Amino acid sequence: MNTAATLASPALAQQVRTEHPIWRTSVLFTVIMTVVFGVAYPLALTLVAKTLFPHKAAGSLIERNGQVIGSELLAQAFTSDRYFHPRPSAAGSGYDATASGGSNLAQSNTKLVQRMQGDIDKLAAENPGHPVPIDAVTTSGSGLDPDITPDNALFQSRRVAKARGMSDEQLSQLIRQHTQTRTFGLLGEPRINVLELNLALDQAAK
Repeated sequence: MNTAATLASPALAQQVRTEHPIWRTSVLFTVIMTVVFGVAYPLALTLVAKTLFPHKAAGSLIERNGQVIGSELLAQAFTSDRYFHPRPSAAGSGYDATASGGSNLAQSNTKLVQRMQGDIDKLAAENPGHPVPIDAVTTSGSGLDPDITPDNALFQSRRVAKARGMSDEQLSQLIRQHTQTRTFGLLGEPRINVLELNLALDQAAK
């Protein structure tokens, strides 16, 4: 009989017995964490969101006559002079939600400088004597920002008023009504949702 093998056998058996519970515990822990954080937790959050914030949980969709026409969270490509325009898009062609992202162009990039200068020249010609708002020529981090600043809206109001035959006071009143203040009075900047403002324009024209 091999004495060394005999002496090693109890130690080896103890190692096997020790490793087996560790392996079983690891697998059990992985399964439990997957169920808790991969299934139960998301479902609980979804239930709470749909109960307390049903509009936001559904995508902040805007409906008219029972038909979804957009979301408060995504810009749309308004190009007519009769409507307020959103910020420039960095999301490829138009405002494609599947291509969300910034342009990632540095301030020194020739392509960015030329694009911005072209926009500035065009807007300055539309509204001579008024400074072009920065958000009228820059894209947001997502490229899909649905909001513009009140300054941007007021800058565009002259073009919109002329195209619709409305007075400056009518446009100013709509802009004031749709200006959202800072969140909790501290976070962000005053802003206007372009889609909601344009819908109010159409409603006012009826």
